[in-house]
Amino acid sequence: MRLTILGCYAATPRTLTNPTAQVLEINGHILLLDCGEGTQVQLRKHKVKFSRINHIFISHLHGDHFFGLPGFISTMRLLGREKELHIYGPKGIKEAITLLMKLGDSWTNYPLIFHELTGIGPELIFEDAKISVSTIPLSHRIYTNGFLIKEKLAKRKLNIEAVEAYGIDIAYYRNIQNGKDVILDDGTLISNNVLTYDPAPPKSYAFCSDTVYTKETAKYVEGVDVLYHESTFLESEAQLATKTKHATAMQAAKIAKQANVKDLILGHYSTRYKSIELFKQEAETIFANVHLADDGRVFNF
Repeated sequence: MRLTILGCYAATPRTLTNPTAQVLEINGHILLLDCGEGTQVQLRKHKVKFSRINHIFISHLHGDHFFGLPGFISTMRLLGREKELHIYGPKGIKEAITLLMKLGDSWTNYPLIFHELTGIGPELIFEDAKISVSTIPLSHRIYTNGFLIKEKLAKRKLNIEAVEAYGIDIAYYRNIQNGKDVILDDGTLISNNVLTYDPAPPKSYAFCSDTVYTKETAKYVEGVDVLYHESTFLESEAQLATKTKHATAMQAAKIAKQANVKDLILGHYSTRYKSIELFKQEAETIFANVHLADDGRVFNF
């Protein structure tokens, strides 16, 4: 599981900082989570192939989380994209994007499929044989969701030495990987755990963008491997966080501790602070495994 932070600062783009966007590579998928202004440039800078992005997830319709989307969609048209592009986001995102396309007479020449979200509880919004994506209800000034991405349990791994030692034909390999035992010609039963290794534990990632601190978030992200949680303010500005419906670094750490996650990544920093290290220092008073998102930073889990 590889996470590339394209942007992780609040509100407006600046000379050296970008608004929210990140790319998650997991089990053969490349997912774009939020698409703030400047996302295209960051994708090019960090050598992420546009064509490999088939699913984009938008948390809410504040500009610093989706103003880069119209340009990305348009660029896909100019690059000759033919395969489907799926957009998941709050109701209204289709109207916002298609109005720009209509006014500019620049309809895509590839299937652009919107999945508009209105649910107030967790909802499975994408699933295939490799991963699932569900919403995480968040509490912000407008309708907002986070996203929980989980790997599916992989097939068992063949123990080639054991399989060959028992002279098992290759025709049985698929059944063995699916967990079945093998009966030899002489009637001997060979248990599956002799012929296979356990697959790697499936990984999970929770993306919690703009939200006020709420204990309910912890139950939605219980036990995830990696939690990204916004931390716009430090605790000294907790009143401002409550007023604007954002969270502090300490509050993000409380969620991580309550949910028993393995690693916490902080982001969506207000630029009023001189150093983002202050966020890490504050969060570590509550939770041990704290990491700082920063533009261009790559995490491998």
